[in-house]
Amino acid sequence: MITKISINNLAVFKEFDWDKEVVDALGHICTFKSINVIYGRNYSGKTSLSRILRAMETGELSDKYQNPSFLVKFADGSKSNHNSLISHGRKIRVFNEDFVRDNLRFITNPDDSIEPFAILGDDNNKIEKEIEALESELGSNEGGKETGLYAQQVAANTEFKNASHEYKKANDALEKQLGDKATDRSIGIKYKPERFGDQNYNIQKLRTDIEKVLNASYRPPNEMQLAQFEKLITEKTLLPIPPFRRPSLNIKSLADNTEALVTKKISESDKIEELIKDAVVNRWVNDGRAHHKGKRANCAFCGNPISEDRWAKLEKHFDEESEKLEKDICSLISKIDTEKNMVNSVLSINKALFYSNFHEKLDELTEQLKDTVKKYGEYLDMLNTQLRDRKDDILNQKKFRHPGDTSADLEAVWSSYEMLCGESDSFSNTLSSEQTKAKNALRLQEVSDFLITIRFQEQFSSIKILKNKWDDSEREKSCLDGDIRQKIESISSKKRELNDEEKGAKKVNEYLNNFFGHQFLSLEASKNEVAGEDPKRIRFEVIRDGKKAYHLSEGECSLLAFCYFLAKLSDIDTKDSKPIIWIDDPISSLDGNHIFFVFSLLNAEIVSNGRFEQLFVSTHNLDFLKYLKRLNGKFLDTDGKQKDYQKGYFVVVRQHNTSIIRVMPKYLKEYVTEFNYLFHEIHKCAAINSIDDTNYTTFYNFGNNARKFFEVYLYYKYPDQGMTEETLRHFFGEEKIPTVLTDRINNEYSHLCGVFERGATPVEVPEMQTAARQIIERLKEDKDQFSALLKSIGIAEEDKVEI
Repeated sequence: MITKISINNLAVFKEFDWDKEVVDALGHICTFKSINVIYGRNYSGKTSLSRILRAMETGELSDKYQNPSFLVKFADGSKSNHNSLISHGRKIRVFNEDFVRDNLRFITNPDDSIEPFAILGDDNNKIEKEIEALESELGSNEGGKETGLYAQQVAANTEFKNASHEYKKANDALEKQLGDKATDRSIGIKYKPERFGDQNYNIQKLRTDIEKVLNASYRPPNEMQLAQFEKLITEKTLLPIPPFRRPSLNIKSLADNTEALVTKKISESDKIEELIKDAVVNRWVNDGRAHHKGKRANCAFCGNPISEDRWAKLEKHFDEESEKLEKDICSLISKIDTEKNMVNSVLSINKALFYSNFHEKLDELTEQLKDTVKKYGEYLDMLNTQLRDRKDDILNQKKFRHPGDTSADLEAVWSSYEMLCGESDSFSNTLSSEQTKAKNALRLQEVSDFLITIRFQEQFSSIKILKNKWDDSEREKSCLDGDIRQKIESISSKKRELNDEEKGAKKVNEYLNNFFGHQFLSLEASKNEVAGEDPKRIRFEVIRDGKKAYHLSEGECSLLAFCYFLAKLSDIDTKDSKPIIWIDDPISSLDGNHIFFVFSLLNAEIVSNGRFEQLFVSTHNLDFLKYLKRLNGKFLDTDGKQKDYQKGYFVVVRQHNTSIIRVMPKYLKEYVTEFNYLFHEIHKCAAINSIDDTNYTTFYNFGNNARKFFEVYLYYKYPDQGMTEETLRHFFGEEKIPTVLTDRINNEYSHLCGVFERGATPVEVPEMQTAARQIIERLKEDKDQFSALLKSIGIAEEDKVEI
């Protein structure tokens, strides 16, 4: 049983998700039931829904849809979609316009006929004898007592199974040996990558190696070559050495800056002579200034007061120029220390990154590195010493002593290191290539020895013989299977010839006469007289007064098509089964009596007889909807008890250019007249606060809905006149504006009123809502009726629209 349908990009259905849209008032997801009633206005998408089931019946979906997709879910958890139309395995029968077009072609082409179908025919002695002969050739298919072709089939199956078993046994044994050699943890080549070079080795690669070994061009390595390979593969391939980033040496700029500071001259004006002559005392006095200025009036050393004059002389002595020189010296000392630390740490030689044949050179280079780093450090220390000397005697310029520059020696050591890195990396490339060749040679030698050990050639030849025997038995089995299948199909074909297509026509006539009393039309089966076609083929034709009928009315076509569909449920392909049945709007162009008869026929022939697994009926007609709510039937459950069919009610709603399925609202499910529905649409139009894509259709359809509402309402209020300008004025009283406005909307927006451009312009929503609210306001004057109308659409009195 179908539970849900989700649809995307199929006609008016765009991204319709069942679980999001088909929910009850509490938000619970609803599903299809055994009997499903679907209501929808014309062009809402009912026929598009039926075409999904039709495609699941015929296996074909219209190629006019662009990139359509749908997903149909069943109660047992299985699914069907646009890519697997008939894989569901269920019997489905759909009545819609496509069914009518495919089977009743005379409706569109009066000279064409109706597709015949067979129910049950009379015996034919000749055909029965042919069937008996075929069945005799087939023999008995009873288990253990087979005869004829079935006995031969049993023997062929036994031979096939034995040959298959022998072949698979021998082949599996060889496959097991090959698989173990390829991937077994103890003996497998895969788990010895250090020797054979492939840690992703598998049985497919082993087969490739076997082909190479068995090739006439293969030459195994000698003992000397094997020894060379063994030695070569022990060398481990190292990772590329991280690149050495050579820093920039700043020795020249540091020396030049040192020379400038050491030799810089300080102005001697306003200097204290005794402090200039004694650098130690000068430093002592300068340090004392920091401890006394602004803190003591007397000298902390001698206890004597420090005069303002003395302070002035000291300030002139220790001026801004000397303080700046001292700061520059300290800053340069810090830069020299940073340079020294950088040179000490920039390179640390790790022999583990190099192959052993480079280690001796690395030892020599390490010593050179230590020596040059030491000399470079000593050079920097000499610069620092001169700077500190000047700092201690800041007032007296010094003579700069230039040490020897060792930066070139350090650069040479770094260059040697970079050269060794390059040589080591190059050696890695060569080693990897040579090791790969050696490991390949060792692996092929291993495979060659393995083939000799398991006697591969002997096993392979034996398996080939068994395979040929298996193939022969399979061909024999297939030949017999095909012969039996052909004879079974021939028997089925001949049995179909026993079926009578004339009874299909009689069944249609039975429905036409018994349920509709339509004795003027009938269906007649006649042999084909069309040139070039099979003369034995039966044709169904519509007959009126003994002659082929032409120019059938739409109502007659609808009656005939529906009776044909119900009669076809008794054909040989459907009889005694319970299909999923989908009936799409079967009452087109029928009057009230015929609508009731269609319902009666549907109820008596399908529902009451339980001739379905699941039933779907869709309609746009509220009168037919009223009858469909009476569909009732019972079925026997697994315990043999009678139970009522569960029924589901749904609506197909079109919102502008998109349709969705929803649970049928309570007022439509419980109240059946269109009058209730039309009142509800007007009430919604009056109540909406803001217009968006979800409610725009209420305004779009307002003209039709209001016109039809007034046609019903005013007819019962003024049965002698119905809806006229006069009765509209009576309805609205003395107010002329709502009368004129409503009349304009009813005419212009429901009929376009002869103005083609009206259909191409947007709907004036304010006018719609104004008219809707005027109608509601006028209806309120009859309190009893207005309250009843509200209740009929499920709205409480306190929730009514306030104008």
